[in-house]
Amino acid sequence: MEGDPPLPVPVTAFGPLHLLAIRVHRLANSGRCREAIEAADAYLAIARQCGDHRTEHFLLQGKMYANLHMGRYREGAELGDRLLRAHRAAGSALGEAKTLCDLAQFDVLRSRYVDGMRNLARAAVLLDVPHPGRDRRISALCSFAEAATAAEMYETASATYEQISEATNTFDLVHAMTLLYWGLRLGHIGRHDEGATRLRRCVAITRPHVDERPDDVRAAAMLALALAKLGDLIPAEKLAREAIMPLRKAENYEPARLAHLALGLVLRAQGALVEARREFLAARELCDFGSRPDEKSIIRYESARTALEADDSQPARDLFDAVEGQARELWRVRLQRLAMLRQARQQEEAEAARARAEREVLRDPLTGLGNRRRFDLLLDRIDTGHLAGPLVLLLVDVDHFKAVNDAYSHSVGDRALREVAKILRAHCRTEDVPVRYAGDEFTVFLRGDLTVGREVAERIRAAVAGSDIIPGVDLTVSVGLSALTPGTSGEALFRQADERLYAAKFSGRNTIAS
Repeated sequence: MEGDPPLPVPVTAFGPLHLLAIRVHRLANSGRCREAIEAADAYLAIARQCGDHRTEHFLLQGKMYANLHMGRYREGAELGDRLLRAHRAAGSALGEAKTLCDLAQFDVLRSRYVDGMRNLARAAVLLDVPHPGRDRRISALCSFAEAATAAEMYETASATYEQISEATNTFDLVHAMTLLYWGLRLGHIGRHDEGATRLRRCVAITRPHVDERPDDVRAAAMLALALAKLGDLIPAEKLAREAIMPLRKAENYEPARLAHLALGLVLRAQGALVEARREFLAARELCDFGSRPDEKSIIRYESARTALEADDSQPARDLFDAVEGQARELWRVRLQRLAMLRQARQQEEAEAARARAEREVLRDPLTGLGNRRRFDLLLDRIDTGHLAGPLVLLLVDVDHFKAVNDAYSHSVGDRALREVAKILRAHCRTEDVPVRYAGDEFTVFLRGDLTVGREVAERIRAAVAGSDIIPGVDLTVSVGLSALTPGTSGEALFRQADERLYAAKFSGRNTIAS
């Protein structure tokens, strides 16, 4: 508030420890990956000690990205698996979708395309469902586009960036990079008009950015390559020559490769073939510092074409024909990955539809909670050992509910049941399962021990008692609790909770008994 003294720490949605995760991400994104990993390990111990699980997730993510940038794909994928399990346990659909995309990128970089397409398809199905949290959704979509780009599925990546651009222009330059490689690859398989269309779109995005920020040599390198391929040689040469040395000194190798490629194309068009080959060689040497899967094939194609122009001999023609054939074959394999993704997505959508249908069968239509069938299945899971402790069963009964129905009508009674169900749901975590057992009786399968169960039961009782569900009526509930112990059957657990419920009612109602 105005006039109040400043707070000692910045306030964020995740608390002050979130700043530690931001530092790890910045270190990873700036190429200081070893420092990022060391910082993440140190900060993880602090976050765990403080119980800040959200920051812990972001720290794991930053460490995962540092491993990605270092080419340590196995280590990065292991961190991704840990992060995925954490998001699923927390019920974070957007976190799960983003991590699935990151894992898909690791799969692609390790040539595990079947796994990669399956993870991308699962993420796509999750992202199709509306979620609160605009920034987190954009972040997940960006990871989806990055994984698609790594798999050279330019169509999928570009469509995703178009979707992101409706909300923010933050990722426009990343989109321009996708369009750039897409345009280059199209030209290499003889589809020059389509390639030029993508390159012109790349120019339309990057030119205003370079005009506004002439010091951004990364964007200048992208613009130089697009212009060189489109034949606009004078500005392309100027941009490329001015960008090469700053990029190399900063060890920013990907845009440095683009600048060398751009200058090589300009020199070849000017007839300086020896100098052009030198630039392509420089670009190829920089691939040793980590490159995209499609970069080497692009550089190889331009080098072979330059060699053919320098020496129109049969060996040079044979070499170029082989490289061109390889470009077409890589394009065909790329199209197969697109088909794999479509097929995987159809399978995931069918599975999601089946799961939704099953949930509807297990859903009480009045309250939206689980129904008696869901209750019976959960008891069966206890009997088969698939649902183990710590677990507490809460049996919740609305006091004098028949009198409410008789005095105010069944429609008012139904409204009261829906409001009680809302209160139950509000006091349940993702791993807890509230169920409408029958009539005015509810159950909650609560993860935790008896102490946790008593706390939650008391909060539910107090919330109902303090509500104004039916004006002028003091609506209350009684709650019986029973903790699952080794060897206890589902039926025995329910019977114990039922006995405690009767004890709560016998002691005067509006109370709990355990």
